[in-house]
Parts: sequence; C-alpha cells; structure tokens
Amino acid sequence: MLIRNDDALTIKFEHLINYYFEKNEYKNNKYNHECLNTMLIPFREQLENLHKQIQNHFYLEGRERFSLIKEINKLHKLNLEMTQETINLTNALKGNNKIQGNWGETILARILETSGLRLGYEFETQVLINHDGQKYQPDVIIHLPKGKNIIIDSKISLLSYEQYYNNQNKHDEKVALKEHINSIRKHIKNLSQKKYHSLITPNSLEYILMFIAIEPAYLLALREAPEIIDEGLRHNVLLVCPSTLLIAIKTIDNLWKYENQNQNIREISERATKLYDKIRLVIEDIQNLGQHLHQAHSSYQSTIKRLTSGKGNLISQVEHLKTLGIDIKHPINIDEFKKNINI
Repeated sequence: MLIRNDDALTIKFEHLINYYFEKNEYKNNKYNHECLNTMLIPFREQLENLHKQIQNHFYLEGRERFSLIKEINKLHKLNLEMTQETINLTNALKGNNKIQGNWGETILARILETSGLRLGYEFETQVLINHDGQKYQPDVIIHLPKGKNIIIDSKISLLSYEQYYNNQNKHDEKVALKEHINSIRKHIKNLSQKKYHSLITPNSLEYILMFIAIEPAYLLALREAPEIIDEGLRHNVLLVCPSTLLIAIKTIDNLWKYENQNQNIREISERATKLYDKIRLVIEDIQNLGQHLHQAHSSYQSTIKRLTSGKGNLISQVEHLKTLGIDIKHPINIDEFKKNINI
C-alpha cells in the first residue's frame, strides 16, 4: 500500500514539475510574444499612415506651386477672350438693360468657375434675401474661410460708353463720357444703400465688389475720374473689372487651398497626438508586462529553491524515497532536471 502511494506521489510530482515548466516557460513566453505583437502592430500601422499623410501633404503643396504660372496664363487667355466677346456683343446689348445685366452676370459666373471656385460650395448666385419686407438678390455670394462672405454685384453702363466710343463730335463725346462716369457713381451709391453685408451673415465683409464686365469702360472711367475709386471705398464699394476680379478670385481660391492644407495639418497634428498617446500606453503596457515577468521570474526562482535548496527539499526527499526501495514506474531524471534549470 505504501509503495503504491509513493508511486502515485512520484507521478503527481512529475506532473507538477512538467506543468510548471510548460506554463511558466513555453506558454508564458509565447503569450508574452503575442501580447507584444498585438500592441506593436497597430503602433507600426499608425506610424506608416502618418508618414503617408505627411508625404501626400507636401506633394500636393508642391504641385500647386508649380501650377500657378499655368493658371495665370489661363486666366490671361480668358480675359482676352472675354474682351473680344464684349466687342462682338456690344451691338446686341445696346439699349436693353435686362440683357446687359444677364450678360454681365454670365461673364461673372464664368470667371468664378474658371478660377477654380465651385458653384454651391465656394460661391452661390442669385440668392434671394428677405429683410423687413424687402427682397434683395445679390448676383454672387462668395464664401471665404472661417465663415466669412463677400458680395459681388455686376453693373453694366454700356450705352453711355458706346456713345462715347463711336461719337465723332467732341461735345457729344464729353457728354457721353460724363454720363458714363455718373452712371458708375449712381451704381456705387445704390449698392452702398443696400448694405448687403449686414443681410447675409455677421461675418460678411463690409466691402461689396462692383463688377464692370467691360474692361475698357472700367479703364476709361479710372483714367478720366481716378477719384472714383476713393468714392467707392468711402461707400464700401470696390470697383473691379475682369482682370482685377480674376486676381481677387484666384487669391480667394488660394485661401481655400491653404485653409484645406491647414485643415490637413490640424488632422495630422491630431493623429500625431493620438499616436503619441498610443505610444505612451504601449510603453506603460510594456512596463507592466516587465513587472509581471519579473514577478513570474521571482516565483520561478522561489519554486526552484523549494525543489532543490535547503534541508528537506523536495528533490532530496524524492531521492530518499528511492533508497527506501519503493517501486517507481516512471523515474525522475534528476540530472536532466538540474541541467534544464541551470543548477
């Protein structure tokens, strides 16, 4: 009976040792390796995504810089085409204010679209505004970054300009020129009284861009009455023609591009912040893992000491059992065991 119990004790002891080593060496190491991979793979993927986003940002910025000269040439060509169209349509437009207005609005919309702004996104046309029982309808509302807006209204003074241009009589020419300039002044005052900027949003710019589609007519007014620019500014109205509007609109388009780039930079910054936090958590997990590994190692050393060190350790007792003549079916290889635990 004693021999059978000792034999069972020996088998259980062997199972205990094997279980301990399997759990605390192979399985523990494999588990730790999998934990590290689980923590570090998302970290590596986020680093790669951040690197790609930064590269894409600088690539887009460089491409936009190289395309600027091409855009300027394109806008110059457009201006020449519109000037020629103005000459071709002059006779058809004379004397009909409605047709003149529609034509000016068409030219204005074409400039906006050619400059890169998108209808329904960066600008809107013919927006109806009701205010104190009155209806207002500016030709164009351009949306700027940070919620700001600017108004453009097209005004045509074609009849007086045509009379000045084709009149052979000096007196009649002077009269037509005066009427042309007075017509522009009248448009300035009418636009100023509408106060479009207060009707759209509180962020709208106070200045209204008054668009004169016929560039020679605009230049004639500035040549004969250069003070008209200051008069417009005093009424918060800025006179523009196709060429000056092209520059202003292209500037607005670039503002949107820079705003989008800044938004990308903000997103990169946010991603970098989140990535930093992830790195911090991974480091904390690694530190915790190190502490657990240290504790496991301490437990391992303590168990080995109980097995091999001190008076009456388990191995010496097992060896003593063999000297008592117990029947052992599965002997413990003490030498191999000591070799594996570096004793």
